[in-house]
Amino acid sequence: MAKRDYYEVLGVSREATAEEIKKAFRKLARQYHPDANPDNKAAAEAKFKEIAEAYEVLSDPEKRANYDRFGHAATDGQGFSGFGGGFGGFGDFGGLGDIFDMFFGSGGRQRRGPEKGADVRVDLEISFKEAAFGLEKDIRVPRVETCTTCGGSGAAPGTRPQPCVACGGTGQIQFAQSTPFGRIVQTRTCERCHGSGRIIEKPCGTCHGSGQVRRTRSIHIKIPAGVDTGTRLRVAGEGETGLRGGPQGDLYVYIHVRAHRIFRREGNDVVMEVPLSFVQAALGDEIEVPTLEGDAQLRIPEGTQHGTVFRLRGKGIPDLGGYGRGDQLVRVKVVTPTKMSEEQKQLLREFAQLGGESPAGVEKGFFKKVKDAFMG
Repeated sequence: MAKRDYYEVLGVSREATAEEIKKAFRKLARQYHPDANPDNKAAAEAKFKEIAEAYEVLSDPEKRANYDRFGHAATDGQGFSGFGGGFGGFGDFGGLGDIFDMFFGSGGRQRRGPEKGADVRVDLEISFKEAAFGLEKDIRVPRVETCTTCGGSGAAPGTRPQPCVACGGTGQIQFAQSTPFGRIVQTRTCERCHGSGRIIEKPCGTCHGSGQVRRTRSIHIKIPAGVDTGTRLRVAGEGETGLRGGPQGDLYVYIHVRAHRIFRREGNDVVMEVPLSFVQAALGDEIEVPTLEGDAQLRIPEGTQHGTVFRLRGKGIPDLGGYGRGDQLVRVKVVTPTKMSEEQKQLLREFAQLGGESPAGVEKGFFKKVKDAFMG
């Protein structure tokens, strides 16, 4: 039977580049590989052999040049190296190894070793003052732990897991398969033990054979002074139990600080507003202001203006890194009375007159300055 033209076999033109030839071969190799055609392996094997033979010649510049000049006569008896010798006859074969990996896998044995347990996250809400000065407390943490009934084996007390007879305890099964390229060894996860390498004939009644149970534990934690919303605390080794003897995961506590009705935080400083009457602001006074540690005395000098900020040093929040402490900033808010008696109004009029102006005069003078500014 006459051989088909190699370019026709791969479905490319005679002007095809090396990359186009390689691409065409890979596509056809996937399509006609015997393993991909279990219902018609014989025909697929013949087709696959024809494709591989065409590719071996056309992927080699020297062989391709001879084939272009003399046709199949240039390769008869020498062009194709055959399938019987495994992969040696193909050399690198332009990336054919990628095709083998696709169909057969790497063939390597994957052993499942110890794995660290999963980390656990807990969100914790605390007060403004607790965030400032820190605290110790017990929190409830749900997590996966080793089953105490079976000690993590998954087997009922008095029994123990047995090595899987199907895979010999390896968790994987290897088997050889004949292909046009020789015998290929494949490795797959054992279906009987699901890769664990052991069989539990009588599962533990507590964990049902998993070796782990879910419990809620009380964990004692220390929250340092200076934390804020978004601070994340790590408690090593308080996460979930590891697999196959692996270490426990970690516990991460995410802090959320409740808003305070008086104080507001700016960095490590505490900010608050204090109301003052017109008389206190004008004549001065000594008042008590709340702080995180109780009341403190604050002297208000006479003539204090609305919005003036006073600083109480060292009354703020400790630095989380231990570098000192912030201040408390007290912002003055002068409150204008909304209800006055006639006597109070008269006293204010007299006050204005003693200053050389009247309320009406002040208003007229202000608008005159605005007008002059616009008129130039």
